[in-house]
Amino acid sequence: MIKPLLTAFMLCTALLSFSQKKKDLINEIEVLKLQIEKAETKLKAIEKAKEIDLENEDQRFSYAFGVAIGNNLRTGGFDETLSYNAIATAIEEVMQGNERIPLEACLDYVQNAFQQKQEEEAEKKAEEGAAFLAANGKREGIVTTASGLQYEIITKGEGAIPNANDKISVHYTGMLIDGKVFDSSVERGKPQKLKANEVIKGWQEALQKMPVGSKWKIYVPYDLGYGERGAGGGVIPPYAALIFEMELLGIEK
Repeated sequence: MIKPLLTAFMLCTALLSFSQKKKDLINEIEVLKLQIEKAETKLKAIEKAKEIDLENEDQRFSYAFGVAIGNNLRTGGFDETLSYNAIATAIEEVMQGNERIPLEACLDYVQNAFQQKQEEEAEKKAEEGAAFLAANGKREGIVTTASGLQYEIITKGEGAIPNANDKISVHYTGMLIDGKVFDSSVERGKPQKLKANEVIKGWQEALQKMPVGSKWKIYVPYDLGYGERGAGGGVIPPYAALIFEMELLGIEK
């Protein structure tokens, strides 16, 4: 009699345990369904947020503001590894008045990050420029002066050589060492007129060696160019070595 009762008890216990596990599994499935629904809702919201109507004044301003921020970050040396979600969340929380890091601490952090990026980029540019000039100086036809300026003569002129105070007319194309053009009087179709001592040091040195009618290609170390600051709002990076094709057209009277 005891054995059948024990068997029945064990069977009931097993059934209850199975029933509980089934309920737990159902609950887990329901929780998982809710999580999936929330994720789908969030994804739909993200996709909808990407639908920008630039005819709408508020969205146009928001987009323009984002472009300004993005350009500032890119110029500062940051790339697409940034978390756009974190940026958007921070802006939203600030607008709601519940940001998680105080403004002053954020400003210090951002300033230090920008400074570190700038130092890294500057060091990289300085190393790239030095390596380029070292290799370039070994090419046939390249003359390297005591200052570190390099030049090669494309066309040898026979005219007068300007002095520092002369106003000259010159055609030029300025490039980074990767060949990217950042300025060109040739493309504008109008020669540049300037005083020989009112330009970067590399130009000053080259112009006072060039006879009128000459066309040279000069290679300018960063310290004879735009130095540690660069120029053109980031177009010419700090510590960048530069290349110029220059044609001295005449000395202005």
